[in-house]
Amino acid sequence: MGMQTLKRDDAEHFADVVDAVKAARVRPELSLTEVPPPRRIAPHAVAFSAEVVDPRDDDAVLGTGRFVLLHDPAGPEAWHGTWRVVTFARAELESEMATDPALGAVGWSWLVESLKDAGATYTAEAGTVTRVVNESFAGLAERPSSVELEVRASWTPDGNDIAAHLQGWATLMCTVAGLPPLPEGVSALPGRF
Repeated sequence: MGMQTLKRDDAEHFADVVDAVKAARVRPELSLTEVPPPRRIAPHAVAFSAEVVDPRDDDAVLGTGRFVLLHDPAGPEAWHGTWRVVTFARAELESEMATDPALGAVGWSWLVESLKDAGATYTAEAGTVTRVVNESFAGLAERPSSVELEVRASWTPDGNDIAAHLQGWATLMCTVAGLPPLPEGVSALPGRF
């Protein structure tokens, strides 16, 4: 009997956190859509896909990504907590960045700074920064080379403000997609769901 109550309380708590995450303020260029979360990783999960659109052309997508929030009251050992955020952010960059040896470190620093600026504290972080260079040949030779950057990361939020983690990741999305930072004193709007 106590176990059923605990499960209901966990589900209610998770629903409250999801509501707070959905109310997070993000830039209007970032469009979030709730999508089916991964199964069997945690008893509670929610996932959002994201597109960063060009503020001058809503049809031009500058970047894509995903934000997954997992909750397991049992606290899996590898998580170092009961919550886990799993993300990626991907965008095409200028082709001359392909050979920049610091690109991976810069991509990771964008994540760290975005979370810090949002006030999102965390532990047990892990991730990768990948660059893919596309070169065209033969019948496609007229296409210019392109570089795609992808930041994949996971971390365990500290504290109760899970929405700050979505806000930090949203800033990363916009940075990777090449949007300039918001000017001082300008606030982001509620997310577009």
